[in-house]
Amino acid sequence: MTNEDVGLGGNSVADRLQVGPREGVTYPIQMKYCGHCTMPIEYCEYYPEYEKCKEWLERNMPDDFERLKIEEEAAAADGTDDDKKRQKRGGKGLLRVKKKEDVPKKICVSRAARGKKKSVTVVTGLSTFDIDLKVAAKFFGTKFACGSSVTGDDEIVIQGDVKDDLFDVIPEKWSEIDEDVIEDLGDQKR
Repeated sequence: MTNEDVGLGGNSVADRLQVGPREGVTYPIQMKYCGHCTMPIEYCEYYPEYEKCKEWLERNMPDDFERLKIEEEAAAADGTDDDKKRQKRGGKGLLRVKKKEDVPKKICVSRAARGKKKSVTVVTGLSTFDIDLKVAAKFFGTKFACGSSVTGDDEIVIQGDVKDDLFDVIPEKWSEIDEDVIEDLGDQKR
């Protein structure tokens, strides 16, 4: 047997690639998934919000939580650095959590020229009220029978001049928005 034929722990490659059921494993294998990150519980530690996963596991799967806690303590005692395991740069593993800024809750409505005789209505500030902009754009498009799209972080462009109608439609659709927080900016250039 050569060095290439022997894998980790002295097991040969043939033993590791054995076809069929393995000894000591019960089938079918039951996977346990985290209710917070929806990944198998062994992979929760790679999720950016690992503390929330721990809280969920402690409440819903106390036995598995204790097992993971013991494994974590053993790894810490071995001196394995937790920072080496975590992904640092971009990719799907890094979840960007938007920080809530203390921005005044205000909706701005303006009209912008488009071509010679056409215009568009621009609505900004809906995201400060935690309104999904895609849902709002779809609502405006069906309400006014026109095109409507999300163009920026907090901007919806509605085709046509519907600025005056928005003062009635927005508080009617979203009751948490008062008509007083809607500001008319007049005609703007885009």
